Amino acid sequence: MFNSLASLAQRHGKRTVILAGVFFVIAGALGGSVAKHLDPYGADDPSTQSVIADDRLEADGFRDVSVIVLIQGASPTQTGGQQRIAAIEQKVKSNPDVQSVVGYAETRNPDFISADGRTTYLGVSLKPTGDKDLQDAGKRIKDDLAGEPGVKVGGYALATEQVNKQVEHDLRVAEMLVFPLLFLLTLWFFRSGVAALLPLMIGALAIVGTFLTLRIASELGSISIFALNLTTGLGLGLAIDYSLFIVSRYREEIAKSGPGLDAMSRVMTTAGRTVFFSSLTVAAAVASLTIFPQRFLYSMGMGGSLVALLAAVVSLTVLPAVLTLLGTRVNSLAPAFLQRRAEADTQVIERGFWFRLSRFVMRRPVPIATLSALVLLIAGIPFLGMKFTSVDAQILPTSATARQVDDALRADFLPFRDAPIQVAVKGGGPRAAQRVRAEVFRDPGVQAVLPAQPLRNGVTLIDAVAANPYNSEPARATVRRIRDLPEPAGSEVLVDGITADFIDFQTSLKRHLPLAVTIIVVSTLVILFLMTGSVVLPVKALLMNILNLSAVLGILVLIFQDGHFESFLSYTSQGALEQTMPILLAAVVFGLATDYAVFLLSRIKEARDHGAPDDESVAIGLERTGRIVTAAALLFAVAVGTFATSKIIFIKEWGLGVAFAVLIDATIIRALLVPALMELLGKWNWWAPRPLRRLHDRLGIDESGGGRAPEATAAET
Repeated sequence: MFNSLASLAQRHGKRTVILAGVFFVIAGALGGSVAKHLDPYGADDPSTQSVIADDRLEADGFRDVSVIVLIQGASPTQTGGQQRIAAIEQKVKSNPDVQSVVGYAETRNPDFISADGRTTYLGVSLKPTGDKDLQDAGKRIKDDLAGEPGVKVGGYALATEQVNKQVEHDLRVAEMLVFPLLFLLTLWFFRSGVAALLPLMIGALAIVGTFLTLRIASELGSISIFALNLTTGLGLGLAIDYSLFIVSRYREEIAKSGPGLDAMSRVMTTAGRTVFFSSLTVAAAVASLTIFPQRFLYSMGMGGSLVALLAAVVSLTVLPAVLTLLGTRVNSLAPAFLQRRAEADTQVIERGFWFRLSRFVMRRPVPIATLSALVLLIAGIPFLGMKFTSVDAQILPTSATARQVDDALRADFLPFRDAPIQVAVKGGGPRAAQRVRAEVFRDPGVQAVLPAQPLRNGVTLIDAVAANPYNSEPARATVRRIRDLPEPAGSEVLVDGITADFIDFQTSLKRHLPLAVTIIVVSTLVILFLMTGSVVLPVKALLMNILNLSAVLGILVLIFQDGHFESFLSYTSQGALEQTMPILLAAVVFGLATDYAVFLLSRIKEARDHGAPDDESVAIGLERTGRIVTAAALLFAVAVGTFATSKIIFIKEWGLGVAFAVLIDATIIRALLVPALMELLGKWNWWAPRPLRRLHDRLGIDESGGGRAPEATAAET
C-alpha cells in the first residue's frame, strides 16, 4: 500500500497536484457557505422526558416564549408608558411569524415590571418551530424594532442567531491570526519558505474538504455550527503534524541518497505508515462522539473524524506528489542560518539535546517518573470539584442584545420567571390538572404557580416558578420531586423546562458515556498494538492519556470555574464548565495524545527493529522525534489556542484545553515520563501473549522502511 502511494507520487505527481487544485476550488465554492446552513448548539436527546414533553406541547398548539422584547424607560402603569408599550406590541404582533405576545397589559402581573418600575418586557411566542426558522423570525423582529429607542430584543431565537454570527466572526478572526503566525513558526521549524507553505496547503485542503462534507450532511440532517471550530483547529493542527513528520523524513532520505522513488518509498513505508496509524487513532477517538444523540456532540464527532482522515489522505497523496515535484527545492527560500540548521536536522546525531535528555532521564527513571506523575496528579486535583453549566445567553459577549436582555431579566426583575418548570398533564380532565397544580405548588422549591393553560387533545400546561437558579442542585431536586409525584388516575404527567432539559442532558450523557469510552479505549489499544506488537505499550499510553486529561481538566477548573485570568482572557466566569467539555476534550485529547505516542513509538520501534538495544532505541527515537513532536505540539497549540480569542466562553475552554493537552503531552509525558517508564520496564515494553505476537507477525507491520536504519550505532556497524 505505502509503496504504491510512493509510486503514485513519483509517476503521477503533476496529475495528483492538478486534481487536488480542482478539488480545492470545487470544495471551496460549494462548502464555503456551510456556516449559513448549520444549526445552533443542540442538546436534545429524543428519548428523554423533557424532549417528549416538548414535542407533545408543540403538537398540541403550545409555543414557548422564543423572543423577549425589553422596553426601558416606559412604565406599564403610567399612561405615557402604556401608549409606547402598546405601539411596540402592535408592531411586534404585525409580524406574520408571531403567534402571541404577553406582557403586563395582558396579565396585570407585576412580574413584568422591573424593581425600579421603569422597565418592562414582552414575551413573544413564534409560529415556526425549526431552529433556522426561529432564528430568522427573531432576527426579523429585531430588525423591525431597530429604530425604537430603549428597546432591546433577546430570547432563545435571538441568542441562537447571535451565537451563529459570533462563531462565524470568531472563525474569521482566528484564521486572520493563526495563518500568519503559523507561517512564521513553520518557517522556523521547517527551515525553508517552501516547506513552511506545505502544512498550510495540507490544512486548507483538509478543511475545505470537510466543509464540503458538512455542507452535504446539513442537507441530510441537522449539523451544529460549532463543528466548524473543531474542524478548523483540528485540520490545521493535524496537517502540521503530518507535514512536519513526512517532510522531515523526506529531507533525511534525500540527504542520504537524493530524491527519487527509493527515497519516497522509504518515506512512505516509515513516516507514511505512521501518519496512517496516527490518523486512525484520532479519527476513531473523535468518532466516539457520534454515538451521542445531541447535535452538538455528534456534529463534532463527524467533523473531527472526517478532517482527521482527510488530512491523512491529503498528506499521503498530495504532499508526496508535491515533494516529488520539488525534490531538493523543498529546502528553497531559506536564510543561510536556517539552511545550516536544516542540514544539521538531516544528520544522524547521537549527542543531540533530546538524546542527552533521554539518557539523563533513563539514568534516573524512578525519581523522574514519580515527579512527573505527581505534577500531573496535582494539576488534576481541582478536577475533583468540577461543576457543570449549560449553554444559554450568558455565553455571548456583553455586546450582544440577547446577553443584555438576559442580564436585565436577571438583575432587574423577580428571578427565574423566564425559566419556569413546565408540567404537561394529559387526560384526567380539569380535576386531574388542578390536583397536579396543587401538589406542585406545595413543593418547597416552588415559589409560584401560574394558572393552568388548556391546550388541544386534552393536554393542560402548568408553569411553576422555581425558587432557585435553573441549573442549581435545589432546582434540579425540585424537578425530580415533581417527576416523582403520583399521577392522577387516567392521566400522564411529563415535566419540561430548562431545568428538566439540564437534568435530562446530563442523564443522556451518562447513559451514552460508557460506549464512547469503550470506543476510545479499544481503538487506542488495538491501533497501538498493530503499530508496536506490544500489549504493554498501549496500556501504558492509555494510563498516561488519563493523567494528561485529568491535568487539563484541573487547569480548566482553575481558570474558568474559579475565575482566574478573567480580565486577561476577556470572559466572565459562570462558576462551572460547559457540561459536554470533559467528553469533548476526552475524545480529542486521547486521539491527539495517541497521535504523538505513535510518532515516538514508531521511531523507537524502527531503531529496535534494526537491532539497537532497548535503552538505545528509546534514546534514538526521542532524538529523532523530540524536536519534531515539540514543534508539532507548539504549532498545534497555536492553531487551536487562537480560539481563546473567541467571545464564546466554552469555545475558549475547548481551545485552551486542547492547547494545554498537546503541550503537556509533548513535554512532561513524551520527554520525561515515557523514557523513564520504558527504562523501568525494559524488554517487557514489547511483551505480548504468543497468539497476539503471531497475529502481529502475520500482519507484517514494521518500521524497517526497507533497509538498514540510519540510526544503527557505530559500534554495531
